[in-house]
Amino acid sequence: MEQRPVILSGIQPSGRLTIGHYTGALRNWVSLQQSHECYFMIADLHAITVRQDPAELRQRTLETAALFLACGIDPQQSVLFVQSHVPEHTQLSWVLACLTGMGECSRMTQFKEKSAQHRHNVNVGLFAYPILMAADILLYQADLVPVGADQKQHLELTRNLAERFNHYYGTTFRVPEPYIPPLGAKIMSLQEPRKKMSKSDPNENAVLFLTDSPEAIRRKIRRAVTDSGREVRYDEQNRPGLSNLMVLYHIATGKSIADIEQEFAGAGYAELKAALTEALIEFLRPIREEFERLQRDSGYLLSLLAHGAERARARAQQTLRLVYDRMGFLPQAPYVEGVRIAMEDSSHADL
Repeated sequence: MEQRPVILSGIQPSGRLTIGHYTGALRNWVSLQQSHECYFMIADLHAITVRQDPAELRQRTLETAALFLACGIDPQQSVLFVQSHVPEHTQLSWVLACLTGMGECSRMTQFKEKSAQHRHNVNVGLFAYPILMAADILLYQADLVPVGADQKQHLELTRNLAERFNHYYGTTFRVPEPYIPPLGAKIMSLQEPRKKMSKSDPNENAVLFLTDSPEAIRRKIRRAVTDSGREVRYDEQNRPGLSNLMVLYHIATGKSIADIEQEFAGAGYAELKAALTEALIEFLRPIREEFERLQRDSGYLLSLLAHGAERARARAQQTLRLVYDRMGFLPQAPYVEGVRIAMEDSSHADL
């Protein structure tokens, strides 16, 4: 049977997932399951570079798993697991850290940006974050990695580390290629439409979460920022608020921007907002309802994640054993009486 290319991706459980996560990642992941061997992880180790409340982190981890499933990730087709359940991630990360120059990490744009955002907690984990990401990818011998503009530097470091290890210790890692997903609409903040929608935005009215109730959706769209004028016409530069609402309507209905302009010709923003509200409620309803059903069965989620971790570790352990062998680490053998006696005889012979 022809081997399918391996793909790895993940999302941090550091907040509720937004409609932007669906359009930018989850929707693409669902389609990739048909043609790729997929490993999808809940990246809880990455989340703790920012201080987390322990109880909330546990809750968000289960919620993220439930949302992956509610959006269409099939645990029979893909491996769904929690990053911290596979200790090989941190084991390989240490090996790669010893091959990474200080300058390579210090020039990462994300480190500079996040250091400025979290000046009270600029920790070593934040600095070494790209090395753990490299370990995530190389551990599964991924052929492809979905990347956005903010992760291109990290993938380049991953490729450099794979090539460096292969040069010094022999061919061990596949050198991953970027997977550029089909162009998806960028979802902007409902309150600041020139800024990308973010799950960490302190203003909840700026963000559409996948689990929002109909009442929350109505409130957020009603309060969404628009622009001067009345004509419903797409103009991202001069009318970002209106254009963002049109993009959301496109996502919820599948209609093209040109069709949307025609549908609301002669109408105003109020009519667009009313139609968008109902379209979003129906679009998100099956996701929210399935999420709520799964949330009521935490035992099932924990069992599924445990099974996913077993499948992930089976592949991760193969890679780590090979890495340890290439580096010259002594293999861990079962300690039996015969081995002990042989070792003692050998040591006496040297006296």
